[in-house]
Amino acid sequence: MQLGPESIHGMQKSLDTKLARILADPTCGDFIIADAKDADMAFGIAAPGQSPEHHAQEGRFRSLQEYRQLVRENVQQGLLDIMLTSASTNELLTVKERIFDQSSTTPAARVNDTTDIHLATGSNYAHEPSRPFRTATIDHIMCGHADCNPAQRVLGADLGLYSVTFNNDIERDLETLEAYGTFRIEAETKGFRHFLEVFNPNACGNYCPEDLGRFINDQIARTLAGVVGKGKPIFLKIPYHGPEAMEQLASYDRTLIPGILGGSSGTTFDAFFQLWEAKKHGARAALYGRMINNSEHQASFIQHLRWLADGDLNNPEEAVRSYHAALQNNGVQPYRSIEDDLISTRRLAAYGNTTASPTTTNASTTPTRDPTVEKIPQNEKVKWSLDRWQRVLG
Repeated sequence: MQLGPESIHGMQKSLDTKLARILADPTCGDFIIADAKDADMAFGIAAPGQSPEHHAQEGRFRSLQEYRQLVRENVQQGLLDIMLTSASTNELLTVKERIFDQSSTTPAARVNDTTDIHLATGSNYAHEPSRPFRTATIDHIMCGHADCNPAQRVLGADLGLYSVTFNNDIERDLETLEAYGTFRIEAETKGFRHFLEVFNPNACGNYCPEDLGRFINDQIARTLAGVVGKGKPIFLKIPYHGPEAMEQLASYDRTLIPGILGGSSGTTFDAFFQLWEAKKHGARAALYGRMINNSEHQASFIQHLRWLADGDLNNPEEAVRSYHAALQNNGVQPYRSIEDDLISTRRLAAYGNTTASPTTTNASTTPTRDPTVEKIPQNEKVKWSLDRWQRVLG
Protein backbone atom coordinates (compact mmCIF):
# COMPACT_ATOMS: atom_id res chain seq x y z
CA MET A 1 0.00 0.00 0.00
CA GLN A 2 1.15 3.52 -0.79
CA LEU A 3 1.25 5.80 2.23
CA GLY A 4 1.94 9.51 2.10
CA PRO A 5 5.15 10.37 3.97
CA GLU A 6 4.68 12.50 7.06
CA SER A 7 7.22 14.99 5.77
CA ILE A 8 4.97 16.08 2.92
CA HIS A 9 2.65 18.16 5.05
CA GLY A 10 4.13 18.30 8.52
CA MET A 11 2.21 15.70 10.50
CA GLN A 12 0.76 12.21 10.29
CA LYS A 13 -2.38 12.07 8.18
CA SER A 14 -5.45 10.23 9.45
CA LEU A 15 -6.00 8.82 5.95
CA ASP A 16 -2.72 6.91 6.00
CA THR A 17 -3.36 5.54 9.48
CA LYS A 18 -6.86 4.39 8.58
CA LEU A 19 -5.85 2.83 5.27
CA ALA A 20 -3.24 0.73 7.05
CA ARG A 21 -5.69 -0.42 9.72
CA ILE A 22 -8.48 -1.21 7.24
CA LEU A 23 -6.15 -3.27 5.07
CA ALA A 24 -4.93 -5.15 8.12
CA ASP A 25 -8.47 -5.73 9.39
CA PRO A 26 -11.44 -4.84 7.13
CA THR A 27 -13.80 -5.30 10.08
CA CYS A 28 -12.18 -2.52 12.08
CA GLY A 29 -14.31 0.53 12.79
CA ASP A 30 -12.24 3.02 10.81
CA PHE A 31 -14.06 5.05 8.18
CA ILE A 32 -12.72 7.66 5.76
CA ILE A 33 -14.67 10.88 5.19
CA ALA A 34 -13.88 13.34 2.41
CA ASP A 35 -15.35 16.72 1.56
CA ALA A 36 -15.54 17.06 -2.22
CA LYS A 37 -14.99 20.72 -3.05
CA ASP A 38 -13.97 20.05 -6.66
CA ALA A 39 -17.25 21.04 -8.30
CA ASP A 40 -15.66 23.99 -10.13
CA MET A 41 -14.22 21.39 -12.52
CA ALA A 42 -17.79 20.46 -13.50
CA PHE A 43 -20.51 23.02 -12.79
CA GLY A 44 -18.86 26.34 -13.54
CA ILE A 45 -20.50 29.40 -11.96
CA ALA A 46 -22.95 27.27 -9.96
CA ALA A 47 -20.17 25.12 -8.43
CA PRO A 48 -19.88 26.96 -5.08
CA GLY A 49 -23.60 26.46 -4.43
CA GLN A 50 -26.25 28.96 -3.50
CA SER A 51 -25.35 31.67 -1.09
CA PRO A 52 -27.16 31.33 2.25
CA GLU A 53 -28.19 34.95 1.80
CA HIS A 54 -30.09 34.35 -1.46
CA HIS A 55 -33.68 35.53 -1.47
CA ALA A 56 -36.50 33.63 -3.15
CA GLN A 57 -36.07 34.00 -6.91
CA GLU A 58 -32.70 35.73 -6.75
CA GLY A 59 -30.77 32.47 -6.51
CA ARG A 60 -27.39 34.14 -5.98
CA PHE A 61 -24.42 31.78 -5.95
CA ARG A 62 -21.46 31.93 -3.62
CA SER A 63 -18.27 33.27 -5.12
CA LEU A 64 -15.25 31.06 -5.68
CA GLN A 65 -13.53 32.94 -2.86
CA GLU A 66 -16.39 32.08 -0.48
CA TYR A 67 -16.22 28.44 -1.62
CA ARG A 68 -12.51 28.31 -0.87
CA GLN A 69 -13.04 29.89 2.52
CA LEU A 70 -15.34 26.98 3.36
CA VAL A 71 -12.48 24.66 2.42
CA ARG A 72 -10.20 26.46 4.89
CA GLU A 73 -12.79 26.27 7.66
CA ASN A 74 -13.63 22.61 7.08
CA VAL A 75 -9.96 21.62 7.09
CA GLN A 76 -9.35 23.63 10.24
CA GLN A 77 -12.17 21.76 11.99
CA GLY A 78 -9.96 18.67 11.92
CA LEU A 79 -12.60 15.98 11.32
CA LEU A 80 -12.05 15.24 7.63
CA ASP A 81 -9.62 12.66 6.33
CA ILE A 82 -9.49 14.12 2.81
CA MET A 83 -10.23 17.50 1.29
CA LEU A 84 -10.74 17.12 -2.46
CA THR A 85 -10.44 20.28 -4.56
CA SER A 86 -9.78 21.39 -8.11
CA ALA A 87 -6.18 21.79 -9.25
CA SER A 88 -6.47 25.57 -9.08
CA THR A 89 -7.81 25.55 -5.51
CA ASN A 90 -5.13 23.04 -4.57
CA GLU A 91 -2.44 25.40 -5.88
CA LEU A 92 -3.73 28.26 -3.74
CA LEU A 93 -4.45 26.42 -0.50
CA THR A 94 -1.93 23.57 -0.53
CA VAL A 95 1.06 24.94 -2.42
CA LYS A 96 0.87 28.62 -1.50
CA GLU A 97 -1.07 28.96 1.76
CA ARG A 98 0.15 25.63 3.26
CA ILE A 99 -3.13 25.04 5.12
CA PHE A 100 -2.48 21.29 5.37
CA ASP A 101 0.97 21.50 6.97
CA GLN A 102 -0.38 21.34 10.51
CA SER A 103 -3.52 19.36 9.71
CA SER A 104 -4.31 15.65 9.85
CA THR A 105 -6.39 16.10 6.68
CA THR A 106 -4.87 14.96 3.39
CA PRO A 107 -5.14 17.32 0.40
CA ALA A 108 -6.29 15.79 -2.89
CA ALA A 109 -7.15 17.19 -6.31
CA ARG A 110 -9.40 16.02 -9.12
CA VAL A 111 -7.01 14.73 -11.76
CA ASN A 112 -9.33 14.38 -14.74
CA ASP A 113 -12.57 15.90 -15.93
CA THR A 114 -14.24 13.54 -18.37
CA THR A 115 -16.79 15.02 -20.77
CA ASP A 116 -19.78 13.70 -18.83
CA ILE A 117 -19.02 16.25 -16.10
CA HIS A 118 -18.69 19.18 -18.51
CA LEU A 119 -21.88 20.72 -17.18
CA ALA A 120 -22.07 24.25 -18.54
CA THR A 121 -25.61 25.62 -18.54
CA GLY A 122 -27.25 24.71 -21.85
CA SER A 123 -24.58 22.18 -22.80
CA ASN A 124 -25.35 18.73 -24.15
CA TYR A 125 -22.08 16.97 -23.27
CA ALA A 126 -23.53 14.95 -20.40
CA HIS A 127 -26.00 13.34 -22.80
CA GLU A 128 -23.19 11.97 -24.99
CA PRO A 129 -21.07 8.93 -24.05
CA SER A 130 -18.25 9.93 -21.74
CA ARG A 131 -14.88 10.77 -23.30
CA PRO A 132 -11.62 10.89 -21.31
CA PHE A 133 -10.07 14.31 -20.77
CA ARG A 134 -7.61 15.89 -18.32
CA THR A 135 -7.29 19.62 -17.75
CA ALA A 136 -4.98 19.23 -14.77
CA THR A 137 -1.52 17.70 -14.88
CA ILE A 138 0.08 15.67 -12.12
CA ASP A 139 2.98 18.12 -11.93
CA HIS A 140 0.69 21.11 -11.50
CA ILE A 141 -1.06 19.30 -8.64
CA MET A 142 2.18 18.24 -6.97
CA CYS A 143 4.17 21.47 -7.17
CA GLY A 144 2.18 24.18 -8.96
CA HIS A 145 4.05 24.23 -12.25
CA ALA A 146 4.63 22.00 -15.26
CA ASP A 147 8.04 20.47 -14.53
CA CYS A 148 8.47 19.51 -10.86
CA ASN A 149 11.86 18.28 -9.80
CA PRO A 150 11.83 15.47 -7.21
CA ALA A 151 12.33 17.81 -4.26
CA GLN A 152 9.37 19.98 -5.31
CA ARG A 153 6.89 17.11 -5.41
CA VAL A 154 6.22 17.53 -1.68
CA LEU A 155 4.88 21.06 -2.11
CA GLY A 156 1.38 20.19 -3.30
CA ALA A 157 -0.91 17.17 -3.11
CA ASP A 158 0.38 13.66 -3.76
CA LEU A 159 -3.18 12.28 -4.05
CA GLY A 160 -5.78 12.69 -6.77
CA LEU A 161 -9.22 11.50 -7.80
CA TYR A 162 -9.39 9.82 -11.21
CA SER A 163 -12.86 9.08 -12.59
CA VAL A 164 -14.08 6.70 -15.29
CA THR A 165 -17.48 6.11 -16.85
CA PHE A 166 -18.26 2.86 -18.66
CA ASN A 167 -21.17 2.91 -21.13
CA ASN A 168 -21.08 -0.68 -22.40
CA ASP A 169 -19.70 0.77 -25.65
CA ILE A 170 -16.54 -1.01 -26.76
CA GLU A 171 -14.97 1.98 -28.54
CA ARG A 172 -15.69 4.51 -25.81
CA ASP A 173 -14.88 2.16 -22.94
CA LEU A 174 -11.61 1.11 -24.56
CA GLU A 175 -10.68 4.78 -24.91
CA THR A 176 -11.48 5.27 -21.23
CA LEU A 177 -9.32 2.31 -20.18
CA GLU A 178 -6.38 3.40 -22.33
CA ALA A 179 -6.46 6.90 -20.84
CA TYR A 180 -6.59 5.45 -17.33
CA GLY A 181 -3.62 3.22 -18.12
CA THR A 182 -1.58 6.18 -19.37
CA PHE A 183 -2.40 8.11 -16.21
CA ARG A 184 -1.41 5.21 -13.93
CA ILE A 185 2.01 4.84 -15.52
CA GLU A 186 2.73 8.57 -15.16
CA ALA A 187 1.41 8.62 -11.60
CA GLU A 188 3.54 5.67 -10.53
CA THR A 189 6.63 7.23 -12.09
CA LYS A 190 6.05 10.48 -10.19
CA GLY A 191 5.04 8.99 -6.84
CA PHE A 192 1.46 10.19 -7.14
CA ARG A 193 -1.36 8.22 -5.50
CA HIS A 194 -4.97 8.10 -6.65
CA PHE A 195 -8.39 6.86 -5.69
CA LEU A 196 -10.69 5.65 -8.43
CA GLU A 197 -14.21 6.92 -9.05
CA VAL A 198 -16.48 4.78 -11.22
CA PHE A 199 -19.66 6.53 -12.32
CA ASN A 200 -22.84 4.89 -13.56
CA PRO A 201 -23.25 4.83 -17.37
CA ASN A 202 -24.30 8.26 -18.56
CA ALA A 203 -25.34 7.42 -22.15
CA CYS A 204 -25.60 3.69 -22.79
CA GLY A 205 -28.53 3.88 -25.22
CA ASN A 206 -29.89 0.45 -26.10
CA TYR A 207 -27.09 -1.35 -24.26
CA CYS A 208 -27.74 -0.38 -20.66
CA PRO A 209 -26.80 -3.10 -18.17
CA GLU A 210 -29.64 -4.97 -16.51
CA ASP A 211 -27.93 -4.87 -13.13
CA LEU A 212 -26.04 -1.60 -12.62
CA GLY A 213 -24.51 -2.62 -9.30
CA ARG A 214 -23.10 -5.86 -10.70
CA PHE A 215 -21.98 -4.10 -13.91
CA ILE A 216 -19.97 -1.55 -11.90
CA ASN A 217 -18.52 -4.22 -9.61
CA ASP A 218 -17.49 -6.41 -12.55
CA GLN A 219 -15.89 -3.47 -14.36
CA ILE A 220 -13.87 -2.64 -11.25
CA ALA A 221 -12.74 -6.23 -10.71
CA ARG A 222 -11.81 -6.72 -14.37
CA THR A 223 -10.04 -3.38 -14.74
CA LEU A 224 -7.94 -3.70 -11.60
CA ALA A 225 -7.02 -7.36 -12.13
CA GLY A 226 -4.28 -6.18 -14.47
CA VAL A 227 -3.03 -3.40 -12.19
CA VAL A 228 -0.14 -4.16 -9.84
CA GLY A 229 1.87 -2.51 -7.11
CA LYS A 230 1.86 1.25 -6.88
CA GLY A 231 -0.46 1.56 -9.86
CA LYS A 232 -3.45 0.45 -7.77
CA PRO A 233 -5.96 2.97 -6.41
CA ILE A 234 -5.80 3.33 -2.64
CA PHE A 235 -9.61 3.10 -2.45
CA LEU A 236 -12.74 3.28 -4.61
CA LYS A 237 -15.53 5.83 -4.95
CA ILE A 238 -18.74 4.49 -6.49
CA PRO A 239 -22.49 5.15 -6.48
CA TYR A 240 -24.21 3.28 -3.69
CA HIS A 241 -26.38 0.57 -5.26
CA GLY A 242 -27.62 -0.91 -2.02
CA PRO A 243 -26.57 -3.57 0.50
CA GLU A 244 -26.21 -6.52 -1.88
CA ALA A 245 -23.93 -4.78 -4.38
CA MET A 246 -21.80 -3.26 -1.61
CA GLU A 247 -21.39 -6.57 0.22
CA GLN A 248 -20.48 -8.27 -3.06
CA LEU A 249 -17.70 -5.78 -3.77
CA ALA A 250 -16.43 -5.59 -0.18
CA SER A 251 -16.13 -9.37 0.08
CA TYR A 252 -14.46 -9.85 -3.31
CA ASP A 253 -10.99 -8.52 -2.51
CA ARG A 254 -9.99 -7.17 0.89
CA THR A 255 -7.25 -5.04 -0.75
CA LEU A 256 -9.95 -3.02 -2.55
CA ILE A 257 -11.41 -0.51 -0.10
CA PRO A 258 -14.90 0.50 -1.27
CA GLY A 259 -16.28 3.98 -0.76
CA ILE A 260 -19.44 5.78 -1.81
CA LEU A 261 -20.19 9.11 -3.43
CA GLY A 262 -22.92 11.18 -1.89
CA GLY A 263 -24.99 12.27 -4.89
CA SER A 264 -27.76 14.86 -4.70
CA SER A 265 -28.63 16.46 -1.41
CA GLY A 266 -32.10 15.26 -0.48
CA THR A 267 -32.98 15.48 3.21
CA THR A 268 -30.53 15.27 6.08
CA PHE A 269 -31.89 11.81 6.82
CA ASP A 270 -30.99 10.73 3.26
CA ALA A 271 -27.36 11.72 3.80
CA PHE A 272 -27.02 10.15 7.24
CA PHE A 273 -28.88 6.96 6.33
CA GLN A 274 -26.78 6.42 3.20
CA LEU A 275 -23.51 6.59 5.15
CA TRP A 276 -24.86 4.46 7.99
CA GLU A 277 -26.21 1.73 5.72
CA ALA A 278 -23.24 1.69 3.34
CA LYS A 279 -20.82 1.26 6.23
CA LYS A 280 -22.99 -1.50 7.69
CA HIS A 281 -22.60 -3.44 4.44
CA GLY A 282 -18.90 -2.96 3.83
CA ALA A 283 -18.15 0.59 2.67
CA ARG A 284 -15.16 2.16 4.38
CA ALA A 285 -15.19 5.64 2.83
CA ALA A 286 -17.66 8.35 1.84
CA LEU A 287 -17.08 11.44 -0.27
CA TYR A 288 -19.83 13.97 0.19
CA GLY A 289 -19.85 17.06 -2.01
CA ARG A 290 -23.27 18.59 -2.50
CA MET A 291 -24.61 17.04 0.71
CA ILE A 292 -22.02 18.96 2.72
CA ASN A 293 -22.01 22.05 0.55
CA ASN A 294 -25.79 22.46 0.60
CA SER A 295 -26.18 21.86 4.32
CA GLU A 296 -27.30 24.66 6.62
CA HIS A 297 -24.13 24.56 8.71
CA GLN A 298 -21.23 22.64 7.23
CA ALA A 299 -19.24 22.23 10.45
CA SER A 300 -22.21 20.68 12.26
CA PHE A 301 -23.04 18.47 9.28
CA ILE A 302 -19.47 17.16 9.07
CA GLN A 303 -19.41 16.58 12.83
CA HIS A 304 -22.50 14.39 12.57
CA LEU A 305 -21.10 12.46 9.61
CA ARG A 306 -18.03 11.82 11.74
CA TRP A 307 -20.08 10.65 14.72
CA LEU A 308 -22.07 8.27 12.51
CA ALA A 309 -18.95 6.96 10.78
CA ASP A 310 -17.17 6.34 14.09
CA GLY A 311 -20.15 4.77 15.84
CA ASP A 312 -20.66 7.60 18.32
CA LEU A 313 -24.16 7.85 16.86
CA ASN A 314 -25.74 4.55 15.88
CA ASN A 315 -28.99 5.60 14.28
CA PRO A 316 -29.64 8.02 11.36
CA GLU A 317 -32.80 9.34 13.00
CA GLU A 318 -30.90 10.10 16.19
CA ALA A 319 -28.28 11.90 14.08
CA VAL A 320 -30.89 14.08 12.39
CA ARG A 321 -32.36 15.11 15.74
CA SER A 322 -28.90 15.88 17.10
CA TYR A 323 -28.06 17.91 13.97
CA HIS A 324 -31.18 20.03 14.37
CA ALA A 325 -30.26 20.65 17.99
CA ALA A 326 -26.82 21.80 16.84
CA LEU A 327 -28.41 24.17 14.32
CA GLN A 328 -30.51 25.66 17.08
CA ASN A 329 -27.47 26.05 19.34
CA ASN A 330 -25.63 27.84 16.53
CA GLY A 331 -28.57 30.12 15.75
CA VAL A 332 -28.96 28.66 12.25
CA GLN A 333 -32.41 28.36 10.69
CA PRO A 334 -32.97 24.84 9.26
CA TYR A 335 -34.20 24.47 5.69
CA ARG A 336 -36.91 22.05 6.82
CA SER A 337 -38.79 21.25 9.98
CA ILE A 338 -37.35 18.32 11.87
CA GLU A 339 -40.40 16.27 10.85
CA ASP A 340 -39.72 16.93 7.16
CA ASP A 341 -35.99 16.37 7.58
CA LEU A 342 -36.69 12.94 9.09
CA ILE A 343 -38.36 11.90 5.84
CA SER A 344 -36.44 9.65 3.47
CA THR A 345 -37.06 10.94 -0.03
CA ARG A 346 -35.83 7.63 -1.40
CA ARG A 347 -34.20 9.49 -4.23
CA LEU A 348 -33.96 6.37 -6.41
CA ALA A 349 -37.76 6.15 -6.42
CA ALA A 350 -37.93 9.33 -8.49
CA TYR A 351 -36.65 7.67 -11.68
CA GLY A 352 -38.10 9.07 -14.85
CA ASN A 353 -39.95 11.82 -13.03
CA THR A 354 -38.20 15.13 -12.48
CA THR A 355 -41.26 17.20 -11.63
CA ALA A 356 -43.37 15.20 -9.21
CA SER A 357 -42.61 15.05 -5.51
CA PRO A 358 -40.39 12.11 -4.56
CA THR A 359 -41.73 9.06 -2.80
CA THR A 360 -41.25 9.45 0.93
CA THR A 361 -41.25 7.34 4.05
CA ASN A 362 -40.94 8.22 7.72
CA ALA A 363 -37.42 7.79 9.03
CA SER A 364 -38.61 6.08 12.19
CA THR A 365 -39.03 2.86 10.23
CA THR A 366 -35.29 3.00 9.39
CA PRO A 367 -35.68 1.07 6.09
CA THR A 368 -32.73 -0.99 4.93
CA ARG A 369 -34.02 -1.48 1.41
CA ASP A 370 -36.63 0.23 -0.74
CA PRO A 371 -38.64 -2.50 -2.51
CA THR A 372 -40.08 0.04 -4.96
CA VAL A 373 -36.60 0.74 -6.33
CA GLU A 374 -35.98 -2.90 -7.13
CA LYS A 375 -39.12 -2.99 -9.30
CA ILE A 376 -38.06 -0.04 -11.48
CA PRO A 377 -37.13 -1.11 -15.03
CA GLN A 378 -33.43 -0.69 -15.70
CA ASN A 379 -33.95 1.62 -18.68
CA GLU A 380 -35.86 3.99 -16.41
CA LYS A 381 -33.05 3.89 -13.84
CA VAL A 382 -30.52 4.87 -16.48
CA LYS A 383 -32.79 7.65 -17.81
CA TRP A 384 -33.19 9.00 -14.29
CA SER A 385 -29.45 8.77 -13.71
CA LEU A 386 -28.86 10.88 -16.81
CA ASP A 387 -31.59 13.39 -15.91
CA ARG A 388 -29.96 14.01 -12.52
CA TRP A 389 -26.35 13.86 -13.78
CA GLN A 390 -25.83 17.46 -12.81
CA ARG A 391 -26.56 16.45 -9.21
CA VAL A 392 -24.66 13.17 -9.09
CA LEU A 393 -21.17 14.45 -8.27
CA GLY A 394 -20.15 13.32 -4.84
